[in-house]
Amino acid sequence: MNRVTNLAMAAIISSFAFASASYAEDSVTMNDGPQIEKTLTTFNNVFDVKYLNDYQNQKDQPYAQDTAIPRSEDGVKNIQASIRENKPLVKKLAAKDIKVDDVVNAQQAADGSITFFIR
Repeated sequence: MNRVTNLAMAAIISSFAFASASYAEDSVTMNDGPQIEKTLTTFNNVFDVKYLNDYQNQKDQPYAQDTAIPRSEDGVKNIQASIRENKPLVKKLAAKDIKVDDVVNAQQAADGSITFFIR
């Protein structure tokens, strides 16, 4: 009986590992250029703002895992264009004194929220 229990526990633990890997893959692909751009055109959820090279506007110093992979110049322009298509989002950013031209990246979290990286 003990062997059966051990085998069952091993199966459960390994299934969690596979589920976590799949979940991580989904969060990576949702931040690919075309996917995040599509999301930004209709995004209407909570968002966070991180200021690059301006630690006075952040509560904490950023850790390496808190930074997003840099986008190409075209990628930044595409993100900004996607934000401009979403007028309610532009108003929400403006309410926080953020200009669309200052947004250099956006990264969606697994909970659906987005972090905007501002220069």
